[in-house]
Amino acid sequence: MKKFVYGNPVDTDAIVNDVETTLGQVPVGTSAIDDHVFSFTYALAPADKVYGLGEQVRGIDKRGWEYESWATDEPHHHEDKRSLYSAHNFIVVDGEKTFGLFVDYPGRVKFDIGYTQSDVLRVECEADLKLYYFEGESVLDIARQFRHAIGKSYKAPKFAFGYGQSRWGYKTQDDFKDVVRQLDELDIPIDMLYMDIDYMQDFKDFTLNEKEFDGRFDQFVQWMKERDVHLVPIIDAGVKKQDGYFAYEEGKQNDYFCKLEDHKTDFIGAVWPGYSVFPDFLNDKARHWFGMQYEALTKYGIDAFWNDMNEPALFYSQYGIDKLNGQLKEFLANEKDEVPYFKLGAQVESLKNSMDDYRRFYHHKGDQWLRHDKVHNLYGYFMTRSASEAFKTLRPDQRTLMFSRSSYIGMHRYGGIWTGDNKSWWSHLGLIVHQLPAINMAGFLYTGPDLGGFGADTTRDLVLRFLQIGVFTPLMRNHSALGTREQEPYQFERPEDFRHLIGLRYRLVPYLYSEYLKAIENDTLMFKALAFEYKDDPIASQIEDQLLLGDEIMLAPVLTQNATGRAVYLPQAMTKVVFHADETIEQTPMDAGWHFVDYPLNELVFFIRPGKAVPLAKAAHRVTDIDWNALEWLGDGREYTLYDDDGTTKEDTLIIKNLERQK
Repeated sequence: MKKFVYGNPVDTDAIVNDVETTLGQVPVGTSAIDDHVFSFTYALAPADKVYGLGEQVRGIDKRGWEYESWATDEPHHHEDKRSLYSAHNFIVVDGEKTFGLFVDYPGRVKFDIGYTQSDVLRVECEADLKLYYFEGESVLDIARQFRHAIGKSYKAPKFAFGYGQSRWGYKTQDDFKDVVRQLDELDIPIDMLYMDIDYMQDFKDFTLNEKEFDGRFDQFVQWMKERDVHLVPIIDAGVKKQDGYFAYEEGKQNDYFCKLEDHKTDFIGAVWPGYSVFPDFLNDKARHWFGMQYEALTKYGIDAFWNDMNEPALFYSQYGIDKLNGQLKEFLANEKDEVPYFKLGAQVESLKNSMDDYRRFYHHKGDQWLRHDKVHNLYGYFMTRSASEAFKTLRPDQRTLMFSRSSYIGMHRYGGIWTGDNKSWWSHLGLIVHQLPAINMAGFLYTGPDLGGFGADTTRDLVLRFLQIGVFTPLMRNHSALGTREQEPYQFERPEDFRHLIGLRYRLVPYLYSEYLKAIENDTLMFKALAFEYKDDPIASQIEDQLLLGDEIMLAPVLTQNATGRAVYLPQAMTKVVFHADETIEQTPMDAGWHFVDYPLNELVFFIRPGKAVPLAKAAHRVTDIDWNALEWLGDGREYTLYDDDGTTKEDTLIIKNLERQK
């Protein structure tokens, strides 16, 4: 690893294993600074592939498009988008020369990967950055070096590997309890029940809906605990600007909110609570203060949270509204007949997540005042860091489930991420497959999508296809938006199909949790593209709709509507495993090459690599019910190294068991 420093970079704390600065040029390509803009240019050979960038659109190989690292509240994950919720500025070029680059700059970074010119990679940002260069033998080698440099990934509690049910629209205690009752009646496992913004009073952080929970929240939590269900409340970034609201009053009194250019006046923007102020998470004191506010919920025994709206999302600001009013007055005073529809529409749309607004407010970090757009991508990262650091005091020696919508590399040490507000679209099945390896490369191992799709109306077959992938992702959550079709398993006919797939997740938890811990401990990936391990196989190196999980499993999910199966490429002989709907398990040896594989909606199909074994638990209703000492075996291997722990935050709790299959 080599580090090159340009200008006066902000310390992001992304790298923990740092090195001395190297003088001169990066060993490959050309770096330059022109008018305080840094650029790195590299000539791509025809066979070069480019991997990484974490949470982004398009394929596993990122060639052929222009991407921006700019944390964006973007619910429309179309393939023409250039940025989503997170900024993961790490890429690996694999071809004639294999190397990695981490652009440690927390503002906007542009990655033109063969878009303007098909044979040119160009990276561009403001010239205040640290550029880290990695050289190695393979993509996996470089990814391992990078993962080591950025520090160990967040370790989620074991219950976080159970099934979670969520919907924006659960409001009353009965709404929540009814979900648990109906799933239990159908014998469908569940470990987590998510609480979206309606549990709050007027969408105010760290408050409870007075009508539903006043004086009774502890009883509600106890009802869930008796059923071994973990409640997971949402926390948003914006704090409602309201006199008398404790969080606003405390933050205002202590100057904990982001300021305008005068460094005195609080910046005000609108999100769910209406006009809000924004905690200055880059300020150590403000970050500590906000994190300790989680005690309002941990004191009831809440042990899981998800942070949202922390790009930060801005619906609009008073400054933007005032500007729009002026434009409307000008329009109304104009006597011309033509209606500038597109111009007016663009002006209204520009109120949301306005760059003008992001340039208006400032952070106080140490002795520096930093304009927000220069450090924008750190906001969600430092919000989640705020909570994680506080949990050490609020919940010592206990793990807390924490994941976030927005992130920057470095946040992976404090929590996981979900992939944001996807849609109930078939194309978003493929997007999951494309994102998982890159998100792992950026250090985020506890991750997953909204199963079934968050926005738009889903269908029964689409939810089942989502679940067939979600069985394997560390975060397994069915989540949907207010106003969309309800998509809990009991909303559809033949709920036994949902019970079968979700139940199989619990049988696989020992394997999945073990692979998760291995990836943390060894700085490796849970999910890999076939090209990462079969680079010299000309077919496997181009496969982007199959994934390797750990060292044992290959996944080949169905990604298209009405398909009853799919073509699967096996780079080597493997064992096909089918969990039939009647609970029987079929294991069939298959030769290398192409095969058409049947994959019904109500079955689970995957492949085990030769000489490998996968442990399988007996059926369970909650993660705590899983018997880790009564494991069955899949595959033709004779042994498996099982990683486990006791669930605390102590450093010495990793348990390694070398399991040997009885002959």
